Amino acid sequence: MDDDALWDFAGREGAAFIAGGTGGIGAEIVRTMARRGSDVVFSYRSNKAAAHDLADKVEEIGRRALALQLDLGDESAAAEAVATTADVFGGIHTLVYAAGPHVPMVHLSKVTPSQYRAQLDADAVAFFNLVHPALPELRKTQGNIVAVTTVATRRFPVRDGLSSGTKGAVEAVARALAAEEGRFGVRVNCVAPGMLTDGIAGRLISSGELDDAALEITRRNIPLRRFGSATDIAEAVAFLASDRAGFISGQALGVDGGYSV
Repeated sequence: MDDDALWDFAGREGAAFIAGGTGGIGAEIVRTMARRGSDVVFSYRSNKAAAHDLADKVEEIGRRALALQLDLGDESAAAEAVATTADVFGGIHTLVYAAGPHVPMVHLSKVTPSQYRAQLDADAVAFFNLVHPALPELRKTQGNIVAVTTVATRRFPVRDGLSSGTKGAVEAVARALAAEEGRFGVRVNCVAPGMLTDGIAGRLISSGELDDAALEITRRNIPLRRFGSATDIAEAVAFLASDRAGFISGQALGVDGGYSV
């Protein structure tokens, strides 16, 4: 990697805010942004020990860190977290949405409307709860938003409707924001992971919801014939958040080993 890339964010005003910072993907994004020169604020829902350990890791890298316990479904709490970040760090240059509830693999015929509504609230609505109050801060810094979604919005794996439905809503809002906020210098993009060994996919593997036969079929459907990792996603997020992607907005980058081809 070019040495300059190691300092993508060193000159940026403010900090990066990563929602879902203690998840498998979120934690790697936090570490990557810190290694690239950014101070970092990240939210977590309940795992205080993991949050404190991650904050320590960021400070070992030489950057400042702040962990905020946050329920993204609480509109007021999300706005307060944004305000705290801007006040403590002097602004927000990047907002990364890497949160979202665990999504079970289930046929949509088995999902009740109330379950689907709860999934939308916990993911798509939570995304908007965080993004909306951050827009004035991002306009000030001509910053950017990166949402971690799913490749299932492009190529649908059976039993993944809860994920594609809610993440599809996130992607639609991201495109709308890219169209509306570009005049303020704000960029908005998505990173759409395919099958990973980390995050939700990792939990599906460890729980047995995806058995060996299903995993083998999945692997054959990926041109690269392997699964990705949280690092693959973090690298894509860091690129889209950097000035190297300064003319990219309104896009969803599939990081899926070619699955969506």
